[in-house]
Amino acid sequence: MFPLEEITHSTCSRCPGQHPHTILYSILSGRESGYLDTKLNQNTAAHSCHCEQRRTVCLKDPKTTCQVASGVLVKTICFMRGLPSFSQLPLGDQSSLLRHCWVPLFVLGLAQEKIAFEVTDAPNSSILRQILLGPGLTEGEAHRPTLAGVHRLRTCLRYLWKLDLSPKEYAYLKGALLFNPAVRGLSASLSIEGLQQEAHRALQEVIRLLHSEDTVRFSHILLAASGIQTVSHSLVTELFFKPVIGNTNMSHLLTEMLFLQSDPSEKALYM
Repeated sequence: MFPLEEITHSTCSRCPGQHPHTILYSILSGRESGYLDTKLNQNTAAHSCHCEQRRTVCLKDPKTTCQVASGVLVKTICFMRGLPSFSQLPLGDQSSLLRHCWVPLFVLGLAQEKIAFEVTDAPNSSILRQILLGPGLTEGEAHRPTLAGVHRLRTCLRYLWKLDLSPKEYAYLKGALLFNPAVRGLSASLSIEGLQQEAHRALQEVIRLLHSEDTVRFSHILLAASGIQTVSHSLVTELFFKPVIGNTNMSHLLTEMLFLQSDPSEKALYM
């Protein structure tokens, strides 16, 4: 199955939430004087324990990375707008598919353009704060990117890079993800299901021509697509676009980009 690396749920001695009384007592009494220094000096080093996976992170170079991500998003919207079969759907269905499918298509865009990025600890994600305030998060913090979410996204990207899809394979896979009849509230779900089946058939045909000896490639690509759909919308929004758009509603921005008659790149993220 798709090799998403599972997050370890086992406990460890480094997790501050596992033995709060012992840790707090040790800090206040000084019995483990080296404990806090060790935690603060670990910085962004990754560990397998669950507490490390929950760390909130942000882009290390937000200016450059957000600009690149904006370009990928513009190409994603242009891809949608350039499909006559998509443009001929009812506007409500177009909006529903956009809201549901833009993240998988965006991730495919990152993979296709070989976009790599680095993250670092969010400014208020210090170990000391986690110890003193406990595991509870505010509403705003709950949506912030975590190390676990970034790990999942990078796993999807690495798997796609390993498959080394051709431009046509990317195009038909995007079509198969865009035309998703399982999205709720669609008025033309049967037509959309037919379009998805056409995309699958076209993808299989391309694979047959380019990789006739690879009998499992289609299955691997579908498994990659399944993994992509596990990437959180909030992760992508908060990590790549929140530094630029601030409190602007992402859904509203995407709808504006899709239905504007002018080039969406002129309005993309107001950059």
